[in-house]
Amino acid sequence: MRVPISWLRDFVEVPEGATPADVHAVLVKVGFEEEDVHTFGVSGPIVVGQVLSAVPEPQTNGKTINWCQVLVARDPEEVRGIVCGAHNFAAGDKVVVTLPGAVLPGPFPIAARKTYGHVSDGMIASVKELGLGEEHDGILRLASLGLDPEVGTDAIALLGLDDSAVEINVTPDRGYALSIRGVAREYANSTGIAFSDPALAVPAIATTTAFPVAIDDAGPIRGHVGASVFVTRVVRGIDSGLPTPAWMSARLKLAGIRSISLIVDITNYVMIELGQPIHGYDLAKLAGGITVRRARTGESLVTLDDQSRKLHPQDLLITDDSGPIGLAGVMGGASTHISTTTTDVLIEAANFDPISIARTARRHKLPSEASRRFERGVDPAIAAPAAARVVQLLVELAGGTADSLGSDYDTSASPETIRLQRGYAASIVGVDYTDDEVLDALQAIGAQVESAPDGLLVSPPSWRSDLRDQADLAEEVARIVGYDRIPSVLPVAPPGRGLTRSQRLRRSVSHSLAASGLTEVLAYPFVAQTSNEAFGTAAGTAAAITLANPLDATAPQLRRSLIPGLIDIARRNLSRGLIDVAIFEQGSVFRPEPGGHYGSGPLPSGTSRPDPSTLAELQSSIPPQPLHAAALFFGNVVGKQPGQNAVEASLTDALQAVRQIESALGVSVEIAHGQHQALHPGRTAQLNVGEEVVGYAGELLPELAHELDLPRHVVVVEVNLERLIDLAPREVVSTPIASLPAATQDLSLVVAVGVPAADVLAAVVSGAGGLLENARLVDDYRGAGVPVGAKSLTFALRFRATDRTLTAAEASGAKLAGAELATARFGATVRE
Repeated sequence: MRVPISWLRDFVEVPEGATPADVHAVLVKVGFEEEDVHTFGVSGPIVVGQVLSAVPEPQTNGKTINWCQVLVARDPEEVRGIVCGAHNFAAGDKVVVTLPGAVLPGPFPIAARKTYGHVSDGMIASVKELGLGEEHDGILRLASLGLDPEVGTDAIALLGLDDSAVEINVTPDRGYALSIRGVAREYANSTGIAFSDPALAVPAIATTTAFPVAIDDAGPIRGHVGASVFVTRVVRGIDSGLPTPAWMSARLKLAGIRSISLIVDITNYVMIELGQPIHGYDLAKLAGGITVRRARTGESLVTLDDQSRKLHPQDLLITDDSGPIGLAGVMGGASTHISTTTTDVLIEAANFDPISIARTARRHKLPSEASRRFERGVDPAIAAPAAARVVQLLVELAGGTADSLGSDYDTSASPETIRLQRGYAASIVGVDYTDDEVLDALQAIGAQVESAPDGLLVSPPSWRSDLRDQADLAEEVARIVGYDRIPSVLPVAPPGRGLTRSQRLRRSVSHSLAASGLTEVLAYPFVAQTSNEAFGTAAGTAAAITLANPLDATAPQLRRSLIPGLIDIARRNLSRGLIDVAIFEQGSVFRPEPGGHYGSGPLPSGTSRPDPSTLAELQSSIPPQPLHAAALFFGNVVGKQPGQNAVEASLTDALQAVRQIESALGVSVEIAHGQHQALHPGRTAQLNVGEEVVGYAGELLPELAHELDLPRHVVVVEVNLERLIDLAPREVVSTPIASLPAATQDLSLVVAVGVPAADVLAAVVSGAGGLLENARLVDDYRGAGVPVGAKSLTFALRFRATDRTLTAAEASGAKLAGAELATARFGATVRE
């Protein structure tokens, strides 16, 4: 909301010399956010001049300029020679002259310069050059504004170009502040200065002849009738060709409204002043009376922007006997618009249902200043004063005559009375407010207050539809009394607490994965149903939480896996040229239990703490949300360089990420062959801790990768991090560095192809006994020298004793013991 300071001064005493920063500071105290300062960006000398002569001079480029002699001061010697390319003026006209040293919006400094064979000692300005409008058809003739000032008068003050506006952010619940009236009231509340309500200064307009108005609406949205107030007034005999006064144009410009014509400017002026959107109809173009109704199937409307719009059955319309003539609260129709031939005007000031207007504006992608106000709630009691104010200005500025024809339809209800318990505001805000402070604050916002045995009965003013319970009133007390009264208290952490065990381990996992070269990302928790079916469980489709009102209709479910989010992020990065990706995420997944009922009950009121049974019911409506960790790789993990070929990401990298997690937590994860509907059947690992499955790693199915617009080889891994943390040892015992030498030997065993290498390794480790310090698979060979249907597995073994140096015989004995157990379990033979 842009607030011209001169306009603010009409209703509250802003100190002389107050800067925009001063006004901003006052408004910030009552809860507004400072946005910007707007000025015309002009500086003098800019004066009123009179054209003494204008001699046309054709140029070689085909253009004709005027060499003008312009008087710029009362002293007849103050005549300037000025070159002007416009032709809409003549000798004797009074114009705006920008003299050397002046600055126009842009900034555009003015200086004496040689052009077209003359030294132009200044410039005769147009409306656009002065920043008053967009018209650039010629220079500004002051007579066109109804002005006849003395030559030499300061044109900046004359045209209101010395004014400035402060811009504030108005939150959706404070729609009343989208008006000078509302902001002036808040300025008065902040400073204690008296406020003069402009709505009370407008004389009422008596109507003796009824203009036919009908509200034909059953209220299809929330059961609310679309229009609760509809006021009409008529002004006859106006002169549509009269100019908009300079002061009004200047104020509208600073308020962000483009000057169009006198009648339209007046309706916009009153909207900004009082907060009530106004629409004017050419009375001669209306066919019969007005009916407010919903659109019918197949109807359309050409709006003021000359766009034909197909109407929706929930669109609220203004109609006459000819059909739709306007989208209520959004934009009028072209068929009844005001033009230069209009002499009789019907003024409409109505109050429409906020949700209905908001949906229509969004449906037609047609935001407007009117809809912006109706969406936030307009004071239903301001419609009649606003209509009267428009009539007043049309009579004063457009030469019209107020007519007795009009209508007053009003079914608006007064805001419900709120019971404010004594001491409630203090208990919520944390400030010991006195009873007088609470009473004065509520009366300052315009509420009617009565005493009650346990506190106050508060009737909010008509313009504060957002005040619905005592929590809202407590907020108003805090705002009006002053936020500076609220103490700033930092919570003191209990000594010795710090991070929990779970938090420390989660951070260790993140640090470990990031240190190994992965980038941590954060994905949205909303996914498509197909994504949950593909990645939710290894067994396929499982129950998922579907949102009642999703942000994106294509992603209506809460994720059961982190992989879909990583895939979306990977696709986005791939589309931007990043072909090597290694990313990971920690986050919650949502795993509803069969038969559970989640999010189906009504939410309790926020005015008081729910009782234990309500809290328990709310808790039961939340699905289990275990914490997972997942990673995704594609492209190269090692780039091509001199002496080094590129190394493509593979299942090995996913398993290495598992080892990083394993190391960070101190838990042992076993890797076995697995199956997952979204992963390649021959390149999928199941991750176990004991007998419990804690995750999967593998390569995406090639057809799935192609469908997702990803490279052919994409590797993913996901583990139940919450369960791994639970299974991790509470204390990690460090292994001392051995001081005695180790004995290393290799063992090659031939087993059937179908025997998992991990099982063979486990048998070797078990059979070798306590002397075996480390064992790992280093080769899986299938080919010459190995029977068909078999494979040769080579293990690197390291033996060490803690009390002596091992002999080769001791190491060989332990190795053969491991081989014997593998032979017993899997029929393995030692390959020489």
